[in-house]
Formats: sequence, C-alpha cells, structure tokens
Amino acid sequence: MDQTEHIDIERLKKGDHHEFSLLIDLHAEMVYNLLRGLLRNETEAEDLTQDVFTTVFLTIHQFKGESKLSTWIYRIAINKFKEHVRNRSRKKRFGFMFSLDSVKAPESLEDKTPGPTAVLENKERYDALHAAINELPEKQHLAFTLFKIEGLSQQEISTILNLSITAVESLIFRARKNLQQKLKAYYEENEM
Repeated sequence: MDQTEHIDIERLKKGDHHEFSLLIDLHAEMVYNLLRGLLRNETEAEDLTQDVFTTVFLTIHQFKGESKLSTWIYRIAINKFKEHVRNRSRKKRFGFMFSLDSVKAPESLEDKTPGPTAVLENKERYDALHAAINELPEKQHLAFTLFKIEGLSQQEISTILNLSITAVESLIFRARKNLQQKLKAYYEENEM
C-alpha cells in the first residue's frame, strides 16, 4: 500500500520537482478521497488537496522520518481539514455537520438486479448511515473514517491524530456504539 520507498526524501528536501511530482502521483488520490469523504464537496476537496501538497512542499524539510511519509501527509490533510471547518464555521456561525461521501451505497442486499423498491430502500439505508455518521463527534468521525474507510491501522491513526493507540481504540469503539444506537432507532422507526 505504501509506495513511498520510491520517493527520495533527501531530493524532496532539496526541492527536486521531479521527486515532488512523483510524490503527488503516489498520494494525491489518497488525500483527495479522504478530504472528499470528510467534506462531501468535490471542489473543496480539490482545493484542500492542493493546499495539502503546497504545505508538504514547503515543509518537507520538517519531515523527520519518524513515521511513514504517507502518515505525515495524512496528518497534514487532517489538520487542513480541521482548519477549513473552523474557518467555515466562523463564516456561517452555525455548526458544521461532517459527512462521509466515500461510503458507497449498497447496490442491492440480495438481488443483483434490484427493482425500484429495492433501490429506494437501499438509498434510504445509505442516507440513514450518512446521517448517523454525520452526527458523530469530530474525533470519533475522523477515527472511524480513517479506520473503516481509509483502511489505516490503529497505529497509523494514532500518529495522524496525535493520540495514544488506546484513545484511538476507544474512539472507534464509541463511534461503532453510537452508530449502532442511531441505526437501531432508525430501523425501529421504519419497520414495516
């Protein structure tokens, strides 16, 4: 998964544009998908992705190699995301709801060719899942997204969010419990 062994960090630190292009080729999609999932807005995700790589280019000399390069880039992306949300919240003066656009709605639970009713039911389930994830507290949302959607290990999440592994485990556990409660309530309300 981590192809940063192809990246020459020393050349990056010297400002080598070819090496930076390679870095972008290897990591831009990862960053964009994470930000698009968190922001649920392609334009904002594109803008923040560019901002992330500008920051990477300008601060690569600060990379100490204590973690994987991809983990360091994820941390920058999460920090840019948090900064963006704070700025947007100040402008709008009301709470910002997080969303998770990278979760794919199931095409069908049983049938490979769903009818209109099945498609509508699946969309409703997808929307219920989105609503439940949107209501998670920020740290739970980030930990859950990085773990379940991005497929990162708890150790990587710990490094990215600057938390202990125990704290990450707790956040993921609480996110799952919160989602179970919210979705249980949804299904109890919508039983036929």
